[in-house]
Amino acid sequence: MDTQLREAAKEFLVRYGGDTFPSLFRSARGCVVTDDTGREILDFTSGQMCATIGHNHPAIVQAVQEAGEKAYHMFSGMIPEVVARLAQTMARDWMPRGLSKSIFINTGSESNEVALRMAKMYTQGFEILAVGGSWHGVTGAASAASFASDRKGYGVHVPGVFVMPEPNMYRPYIQGLDGEASALACLELGLKMYDMASTGRRAAIIIEPIISAGGVLVPPRSYMQALRKAADERGMLLIFDEAQTAFGRIGHRHAADFFGVTPDIMAVSKTMGGGLPLAAVSTTPKIEEDIHAKGFTFYTSHVSDPLPATVGLAVLRTIQQERLIERAQSMGAYLRQRLEELQSRYEAIGDVRGEGMLLGVELVKSRETREPYHALGAITTQRCYELGLSMNIRRRPERGSVWRIAPPLTATQSEIDRGVDILDEALRLSLDEIARNRLVPA
Repeated sequence: MDTQLREAAKEFLVRYGGDTFPSLFRSARGCVVTDDTGREILDFTSGQMCATIGHNHPAIVQAVQEAGEKAYHMFSGMIPEVVARLAQTMARDWMPRGLSKSIFINTGSESNEVALRMAKMYTQGFEILAVGGSWHGVTGAASAASFASDRKGYGVHVPGVFVMPEPNMYRPYIQGLDGEASALACLELGLKMYDMASTGRRAAIIIEPIISAGGVLVPPRSYMQALRKAADERGMLLIFDEAQTAFGRIGHRHAADFFGVTPDIMAVSKTMGGGLPLAAVSTTPKIEEDIHAKGFTFYTSHVSDPLPATVGLAVLRTIQQERLIERAQSMGAYLRQRLEELQSRYEAIGDVRGEGMLLGVELVKSRETREPYHALGAITTQRCYELGLSMNIRRRPERGSVWRIAPPLTATQSEIDRGVDILDEALRLSLDEIARNRLVPA
């Protein structure tokens, strides 16, 4: 351990929010990251949900070497052969039918900026309708349409953004209705409120098909079908932000397949680059032709770069060759079963939800009241890390305390068992600690 480097990190780095750790980190491979003391930590977040096929998969290492022998970067108007190959692969093998035109950029925020710019130019409108609990990025238009957190302190957001309540099957907003009925009623009410406020310059509805930052909320299929109908009735485009759900994470090619709903524009990112910055936006030839004729631009220094495209092809090839979509289904079912076993033994686990290898575990003080157990969420996350497991906890007063669990699709059964065993021990120790503290005299 280099204490000087730890001090340098404290002195010279801007603190940018999110979970932070006391250690620095040296390396990562597969499902394991290694810190500056040499301690190995099981990674149940796949990095930032990006290392879908595991950290430093040999196919990715080889792809980076291949790009190094050819080109990392070119003038943005020079389309590398590998970018054309990636676009063809996306259209033929990965996107819903009709979404055959793609642009390749760097981050999820960028992909949503592209999607929103496309929608505004195509419709000649500017109004964007988003859902609560959503997270689309930190850049201008993307942050304005993000409602999970971090909206305060940055001045005036991009105008024309409206919000409606998210579908929450575990915590229905409308008392007396079940989760599906409440979700549909919230959609109807949200649309009515939007229609009353609209100036008529409508552009798009944007949604994470599985609302991850809001607590891994899976809408009912009827909700997604109704959302498609609502967009069509209003002359709006439907945008799916599939940063976390595309390319096998949920046991399907993407959430569009899972819900049986095709958007007009799909933004993808995290799961595509295997840990390198790669994002894309796919749309129809009709939309692309229209916006091109109107002068659409998203001309950045790193659009269509060959390095991430080479890696992206390797990631998609690996998912197919190693049958990782099928593995996400089988291992995701096994992981869910293990988590449900914990739920049967701990009253504090109120709900286990999600799809494939993107799961949420909600902690409550009482299953009857479903009151969020934020203290337990904070303590268990710390205990897990001490015991050798890194995972993400979503803590919002209004949306509960939810472990967000997303191991690499290549995680082994023994690694899943080890991770769940650590969760079990962390829960037991944390509940014991809370009980002891309550017994301490004031």
